[in-house]
Amino acid sequence: MNKIKLKQIVVTEGKYDVIKLNSILDALIIPVNGFSIFKDSEKKELLKKLGKQNGIVVITDSDRAGFKIRNYINNICAGCDIKNVYIPNISGKESRKDSPSKEGYLGVEGIDKDIILKCFEQRGVTETAWYEKEYKLTYSDLYELGLSGTDNSSQNRKYLCDKLGIPSALSKKSFLEVLNRITDRKEITEILRQK
Repeated sequence: MNKIKLKQIVVTEGKYDVIKLNSILDALIIPVNGFSIFKDSEKKELLKKLGKQNGIVVITDSDRAGFKIRNYINNICAGCDIKNVYIPNISGKESRKDSPSKEGYLGVEGIDKDIILKCFEQRGVTETAWYEKEYKLTYSDLYELGLSGTDNSSQNRKYLCDKLGIPSALSKKSFLEVLNRITDRKEITEILRQK
């Protein structure tokens, strides 16, 4: 199955939702880690910044908690191009869990891939042709810039994240994806030169 390539940032509840969506989408998928988004000011700022530049697709579970998180994301990202993708209420439980959720419905992680794709299509979220930079940053670039694998890479990375207004706790993969969405090597080099 070919993955759908999206320009928009996909926002979902947790890591298991990310795993499911990564098998369907070629996109930057950011988990808000449930209700912790309410207190995570760095992640809120990241969502606003990426949302303004790329647009946001929100997909959460169809239970009370999922709707509360969805509404919160919609409020903090007001002014961004937001598409809300809703999954249907399907009774059941995820295979990794001992019992079903409080409301008895499958979450994003438990929904069949074809159903999720149909939900995206119903909301008009389909593959987007979008301008990709001629030169995208790679892991090698992170090393060459002193942002990974060098003696002071953690200090350089924290400094850069502070200057760009992004969380410093991103995984290496997410860090690279975010950089490719908001900046380029020239800007990074200039910021690090000012350190």
